[in-house]
Amino acid sequence: MLKKERLVKIAHKVNQNGIITIQEIMDELGVSDMTARRDLDELEKSGKLLRVHGGAQSLSFSMDHELSHIEKSSVQIEEKKRIAHKAATLISEGESIFLGPGTTVQFLAEQLTGRNIRVITNSLAVFNILVNHAPTEVILTGGDYRDNTNTFVGPITNLVLGKLKYNKAFISCNGIYNSSITTYSLEEGESQQIALDNSKNKYLLADNKKFNRADFYIYYDLFNFDTLITDNTIDDEVLSHYKQYVQIMTV
Repeated sequence: MLKKERLVKIAHKVNQNGIITIQEIMDELGVSDMTARRDLDELEKSGKLLRVHGGAQSLSFSMDHELSHIEKSSVQIEEKKRIAHKAATLISEGESIFLGPGTTVQFLAEQLTGRNIRVITNSLAVFNILVNHAPTEVILTGGDYRDNTNTFVGPITNLVLGKLKYNKAFISCNGIYNSSITTYSLEEGESQQIALDNSKNKYLLADNKKFNRADFYIYYDLFNFDTLITDNTIDDEVLSHYKQYVQIMTV
């Protein structure tokens, strides 16, 4: 494949998907790591994209459209299930845990039905998964309901979450950029921040597509988490970069 044709294909893909990794270029175009990096550097110099760790991002990339609960449920399903399965092994009987909103956390809730634990959540979806499975005790905070994510937020939610202490908190996010953990909704971010601050141990569940992405509201720092759990398809360079901030488990 000629270099010009290769550059056109890379630019098209990054504009279509918002982000592209070195590994994706190598796999799809059959080029070496060095060639993929040179191509990205050249495209950045010509103003076609923005280089990020392990790949590149479209100049027009934006996360100002929040995916609905249904849309998120159809993305990265197998990766999210593996992450959830690993997270479930970190929970001991008798613990009080916080589960935040998000489809990955819902997969975690499915792993916890019937276990002898107390779950506090502001996610209606998580509550519905656990509510009829004794001896699991589940507490739903209430508050102002966000239909797009099936989540309660606002002053009532924050008041309840702020009065409780948790052995462990498990949350997800819309994007991770360097040490910044981001989400679309300021209100959801505030609620999760309060729960994390009141938790002894903090775990972030994020599939490989969440890295090098930034959404509207920064609500926590990556280095304040005990562990980040992600899937094993994450690019090696991206993984190496983020290990400077936090311990990472890949599954």
